[in-house]
Amino acid sequence: MDHETPGAQPLTGDGPQLLTIGDLAERTGLSPAVLRMWESRHGFPEPRRLASGHRRYTGVDVELVRQVVRRRDSGIRLEVAIGEAAGSKAPDSPSVFAELRRRHPALPVHRLRKSTLIALSWAIEDECCAQAEQPVLFAAFQRGDYFEPSAPRWAELARIARSAIVFADDWGPSADDPGGPARASLEENAPMRREWAVVCDAPDAAAVLSAWELPGQTTVPDRQRIFEAVWSVDPVAVRDAARVAAAVALDAGVLAAQPLLYELAEAPAPRVVTPSAVTALFSRVVAYADRLSSR
Repeated sequence: MDHETPGAQPLTGDGPQLLTIGDLAERTGLSPAVLRMWESRHGFPEPRRLASGHRRYTGVDVELVRQVVRRRDSGIRLEVAIGEAAGSKAPDSPSVFAELRRRHPALPVHRLRKSTLIALSWAIEDECCAQAEQPVLFAAFQRGDYFEPSAPRWAELARIARSAIVFADDWGPSADDPGGPARASLEENAPMRREWAVVCDAPDAAAVLSAWELPGQTTVPDRQRIFEAVWSVDPVAVRDAARVAAAVALDAGVLAAQPLLYELAEAPAPRVVTPSAVTALFSRVVAYADRLSSR
């Protein structure tokens, strides 16, 4: 049995805020005894452990337990509700790129310059938002100053999106900007600090681009920096990426829309990707790549 002082505590001081079992009980309406019983019988919720052996949980665990309670109260058997929640949990160390590589190993990996990634990103943003009705959007910019040139563009994207969240290391004074997407700050050791990502998740349009920057490029000109990249218009791959991004946003304290979390926990609606849709996206990529190459 844990003997813990109530209140969130960091595991090492530089990771996401972690909760005690008492915190989890208070936020979900369950008792610590019930939570321990679920863990013993069903392996859920699965805690992180301090060196002392005490349990610690994240904001994602809070939402998953609430999801189980909601499903159980609607008449679903407890073990079925727990199985659904456990299957939708994002990795403990979330990385959009790593998750796509793990779940979709057949996706080709390409080494691309930053200028090419910009063209791909703009094409995805334009094409998905031209077709999608109230999409869910995520994007990773590595650094807050890298986002600033795109801020006007993302202010427009956020206006037509149901939810729009961007990630970077530190936003500085612009963190409290009331316009545009929600801005999530990444911890110093967060994998997504090295990543580039654009995720557009909607029933009528889906696309994801994810990349990580190769190390050792401190002297390389900005637009010439090399990334390893994957992309896809497969709704399942897009949903996997959106789940990771949502988990990061939740831990960062910028995502509180429970219906959105429940929706992303479900499998995406079946969708047939037509040749014309792929051609339209490819045409935008070519146009943007040609424009950037002339600068």
